[in-house]
Amino acid sequence: MKTQTAEKTKEVANKVERITGAEAVIKSLIAEGVDILYGYPGGAIMPVYDELYKFQDQIHHVLTRHEQGAAHAAQGYARISGKVGVAMATSGPGATNLITGIADAQIDSTPLVCITGQVASHLLGSDAFQETDIVGISTPVTKWNCQVTNAADIPAALAKAFYIAKSGRPGPVLVDITKNAQVTELDFKYEKCTGVRSYKPVPKTDPEAVKAAAELINNAKKPMIVWGQGVILGEAEAELKAVIEKSGVPAAWTILGASALPTSHPLNVGMVGMHGNYAPNKLTNECDVLIAIGMRFDDRVTGNLATYAKQAKVIHFDIDPAEIDKNVKTDVAVLGNSKESLAMLVDALKENSHEAWLQEFKDLYKIEFEKVIKNDLEPTKEGLTMGEVLKQINMESKGQAAIVSDVGQHQMIACRYADFNVTKSNITSGGLGTMGFALPAAIGAKMAAPEREVVAIIGDGGYQMNIQELGTIFQTKAAVKIVVLNNEFLGMVRQWQQLFFDKRYASTEMTNPNFVAIAEGYYIKAKRVTKREELADAVKEMMASKESYFLEVCVEKEDNVFPMIPTGASVSDVRLS
Repeated sequence: MKTQTAEKTKEVANKVERITGAEAVIKSLIAEGVDILYGYPGGAIMPVYDELYKFQDQIHHVLTRHEQGAAHAAQGYARISGKVGVAMATSGPGATNLITGIADAQIDSTPLVCITGQVASHLLGSDAFQETDIVGISTPVTKWNCQVTNAADIPAALAKAFYIAKSGRPGPVLVDITKNAQVTELDFKYEKCTGVRSYKPVPKTDPEAVKAAAELINNAKKPMIVWGQGVILGEAEAELKAVIEKSGVPAAWTILGASALPTSHPLNVGMVGMHGNYAPNKLTNECDVLIAIGMRFDDRVTGNLATYAKQAKVIHFDIDPAEIDKNVKTDVAVLGNSKESLAMLVDALKENSHEAWLQEFKDLYKIEFEKVIKNDLEPTKEGLTMGEVLKQINMESKGQAAIVSDVGQHQMIACRYADFNVTKSNITSGGLGTMGFALPAAIGAKMAAPEREVVAIIGDGGYQMNIQELGTIFQTKAAVKIVVLNNEFLGMVRQWQQLFFDKRYASTEMTNPNFVAIAEGYYIKAKRVTKREELADAVKEMMASKESYFLEVCVEKEDNVFPMIPTGASVSDVRLS
C-alpha cells in the first residue's frame, strides 16, 4: 500500500501539463505551500489574476489598498509565521510601490517573494505604458531578482526564488514576468529548488571556533551576550536559553531580537541601542567578553565605533560571513546556523554564574527605574504617557500578544515596555525605519496567526501613511487591534529638534483628523481616550473584542524617550534626561 502511494505521489510530481504561464505562476505558488497572497491587480499582471480567480479555494488573495501595504502585510505574515511572504503587483507604479517594503525586508532579513507583471517582451525599452525597469530598480534591495520573458522559464524561476528567499540569511526576491510569458503555453512540471550553484546559504560550523568561543566564555569575569534576530530566524530560542542559563551570562537584545527570550527571564538585562536600557549600554564598555549572536552591530546599537567595546574580546556568531568584521573587529567568529552552533556551544560551556557582575546590571537598572521608568509607567503628571498605555496592554495580554509597532517614539516605548513571553512577538521595522509599516504588517501577522492577539502600536504620523489599509481590515474582517498614540507631533523628530535644534519645531506639528470618525467610516469599532481614568477600561474593552478595534490615546505632546545615546556618541554616554 505504501509503495503504491509513493508511486502515485511520484507520478503526480512528474506529471507534465500544457498550461499558460499565468496558470504556471499559480500552480507554482500552490506547490510551494502558499496559502495567502497580498496584492493589487493591474493590466500587466491581469492574466495571473484571472488564473488566481479559478484557484480561490487553494490560495486566498488579500486585496490591499496600496502595493506598499501588500509588501508590508507579506512581511508581517513572514515575521510571525517563519514562512515566505508573497506579494504581487502590476508593472510600472504597481511594481515601484512595492520597493519600500522590499527594501525594509532586505535590511531586516525577511523572506519575501514579490511577483510583478511587466509589459510584453517586444515593448521592453520602448517606454511603453506602465513600463519600468523594476529589475534594475530593485537590484540594490533584493537578495536576488530576475525577469522572465519566456513562459517555459516561470516554474524554475519561482522555485529558485522561494529557495533563495528562505535559505541561509533570509531576504526578499523579485520575479518580473512579461505579459507575453503569462499568456503563452508551456509544458508545466514543478520541481522545488534545493540548491543553486556557487550559493552556499549555510556555512559549516567549525568545531574549533566553537571551542575557542567556549574557552573565552568559560574564563571570562564579566561576559555579556547581545543577541539579535538571527536567533529567531534560526529557531534557536531554546539553544540561546540553554547557553545563557548554563553560562550564567547576562544577556541583552537588539529590537529585532526581542521575544527570543522571555522578558521576565532573570538573565534578560534589557535592550541595547540608542533608546535601550541604561545598564546593557553602559556595561558594553566594561565587559571583558562580548558575545554577539545573530546581530549585525548596527550603528544604532554600537554608537561611536571608535569607542565601542574596545576592552572586550569579541565573539560573533552569524550565518552571514559578510557581517564578520564588517563593523566590529572579531576575535572569534563562529559561522553557521544559530541553532546548530549554539547547541555545540552549550556542550562546550562550563556551569557558571556571575552574581557580582549581574548585580552591576541590577544596580544600574535601579538608577534607570528612578529617573526614567517610574515616570513612564507610574506618572504623576496630568497627561497620559505612552508607557502607561503599554503597561495596560501588558496587564490584559499577559505578554502573549504580538506587538506590531511603527517607527518613532512609540516604537521605542513599545520595545522597551511590552512584555514578550512568546517568540516572534515583536514585529517592527528595524533597519529601514519605515513609517507606515505597522498597520499593514499587523494585517499579515493576524492572518498568519489568527489564534494570537495582534496589537498594532502606531504614532499619529506613521498611521496616516498607510491609513487606507483600514479598508483591507474592513473587507477581510482581520481582528487587528489598533492603538494610535497621538501626541500631535512627529514625535521622534520633534524630540531631536528639542534637544539638538533649540526647539525649532520645523514641520513636525500635526493637525490631525478625527481618527475615530475615520475608523467608524470603515465600520471598525473605535474609541478615544483623553483621561487616565478612561484608559484601563478602554484597553480592556479593546482586548476583549473578537473583531478589529481602534483605540486613540491622546498622550503628552512633548514627552521624550530616554535613555538616549546621541548620534555619534559612545554607548557609555547614554543619557537619562
